[in-house]
Amino acid sequence: MNRILVTEKISNEGLDALRAGTNVEVDVRLNLDKDTLLAVLPDYHALVVRSETKVTAPVIEAGTQLQVVGRAGSGVDNIDVDAATQRGIMVVNAPASNNVAVAELTIGLLLGLARQIPQSHVSLQSGKWERSKFMGWEVRGKTLGLVGLGRIGSEVARRARGFEMQVVTYDPVVSSDRANQLGVGSVTMEELLERSDIISLHVPLVEGTRNLFDADRIARMKPGAFLINASRGGIVDEAALLAALDSGHLGGAALDVYSQEPPTNNPLVGHPKVITTPHLGASTREAQVLVGIDTAEGVLAALRGDTPRYAVNAPFIAPEAWSVLQPYIGLGQQLGSLCMQLVVDPVREYELEYRGELAAVDTLPVRLAVLQGLLQTTSEHRVTPVNAPLIARERGMRISERSNPNTENYASLLVVRAHTADGAREFSGTMLRDEPHIVQADGFWVDFVPGDPLLITYHRDRPGIIGRVGTMLGAADVNISGMYVGRMAPREGAMMILRLDEPVPEAVLDQVRAEPDIDLAYSVVT
Repeated sequence: MNRILVTEKISNEGLDALRAGTNVEVDVRLNLDKDTLLAVLPDYHALVVRSETKVTAPVIEAGTQLQVVGRAGSGVDNIDVDAATQRGIMVVNAPASNNVAVAELTIGLLLGLARQIPQSHVSLQSGKWERSKFMGWEVRGKTLGLVGLGRIGSEVARRARGFEMQVVTYDPVVSSDRANQLGVGSVTMEELLERSDIISLHVPLVEGTRNLFDADRIARMKPGAFLINASRGGIVDEAALLAALDSGHLGGAALDVYSQEPPTNNPLVGHPKVITTPHLGASTREAQVLVGIDTAEGVLAALRGDTPRYAVNAPFIAPEAWSVLQPYIGLGQQLGSLCMQLVVDPVREYELEYRGELAAVDTLPVRLAVLQGLLQTTSEHRVTPVNAPLIARERGMRISERSNPNTENYASLLVVRAHTADGAREFSGTMLRDEPHIVQADGFWVDFVPGDPLLITYHRDRPGIIGRVGTMLGAADVNISGMYVGRMAPREGAMMILRLDEPVPEAVLDQVRAEPDIDLAYSVVT
């Protein structure tokens, strides 16, 4: 039974999705103080939080059974992702669920700045009629500079283009082709500062973006320009922003986020040139439902041992590649595990080859799954796709990869080779009828579905061997669910793979190994 602790309020739909998981128990315990959280966390396999719960290194350390932390939202600055990665704990979030909500708020703030809507509302509510005081400006024809053209920045760009705005972006990660698809000009930061009438920020808060808009960058903005921040507090130097507003260098600002929340005694709150909202970016009914469901799906996927779509410390899988990659993640782990259990000689290098459709997509998730399979049977720590690269580096494992768009008999084929002093040992698998199949092992062509305990023998092809092994297993009340045999040629080397309902007892394995024509025998779990 996997126990899930939810410490902050998520949508009922999200809780229902969590509870619908197989073999899970969900506890909702809101507003836990730090000491209580540390005391109860050892009993849980998953933790679901929003932004208030601080998942620090000591919290990670206390979660001795923790497999995944789910952040119901996009930002993860309240989670020590590095500490989680070291422990092999997956961190999942819901970055796509509030894209539209934040983008629409950004456009709302932009229009509020242009027409001074909040200020004129307050004026009228206080009994004044000041039409001439609130002269606005049209957004049509103005230049909007987007710092960050990710999911939210792209949604803002689409909407701004609908208002006939000119949109430029600075995002060193996004290709100019992607920007062109959105009708957005890709420029340098310097160009964006000089050209933009309004700048809107859409980047995460990391060390490289802290105080990204400091006194120097704000000073280089166009005189009278406006600044919008609905991404993360701490990206804007608030003292520098205040000085630029007071001096008249900037025409105004709109803030939904602050370096300290709530923004107690912050002079920007209440400033006549600033529109302020209390971190409302994701606060729509639709976004909250999606946040809860997306987070639940990510947590449950991690508990099943799958790679969630939105894993912060595991590779993101693009939607167009998901249908190709997803089945091979489990198969990669099984091939790695099989290889590690059968190749007992020192390995100089592991080589992965992706053939067919696999060769056309980013295969990093499959590589991590193979690493997990290779390491999990010999590591004293729990190995996941999150910490597998760290453990592999510590052990000095050498991994190479190559892709081949051609494959003779299958749409895709995943090949794992272990290079030893005696040559390469090769294992291959594919997907057939929506099931993983291992089709080649150590040079023998076979075809079996991994997952059950296996008894694998390397033997000389002689009459009666299969029957004798079956008799030994029957005498020990071990049931055989499937049998597969591959051979080089009649009466020469052969491999037999028996799928069993339970692992073969060690005493029976010793009996099998003692058979004259059996060279090697292994009890394997994939």
